Amino acid sequence: MSITMYGIKNCDTIKKARTWLEDRGIGYDFHDYKAVGADEVQLRRWVDEHGWETILNRAGTTFRKLPDADREGLDADKAIALMLAQPSMIKRPVLDLGARRLVGFKPDQYEAAFASTG
Repeated sequence: MSITMYGIKNCDTIKKARTWLEDRGIGYDFHDYKAVGADEVQLRRWVDEHGWETILNRAGTTFRKLPDADREGLDADKAIALMLAQPSMIKRPVLDLGARRLVGFKPDQYEAAFASTG
């Protein structure tokens, strides 16, 4: 199974998720939004799978600093445009397991996902 983690290298949650994987000897590729950016087609698939409300990180500083007009009237298209313009607004990490994605890092969620993959 090919695993890719999407996020930002210096994010504390990313560091926790990477440590979790590495401590268990689980290999993965890392896609850094700051270095590589975000792909619109992929982002739309994540929104279709989990909903924009889950993918958009509204608790982060980047989102909170937006003008009110940008934060109001959100829908999937507006949320995707915001995330493409500033990928730090994408919830981190997104762990792509191939058949599905995990959004955010919760150790019990990771345990369950990897227990079921063998």
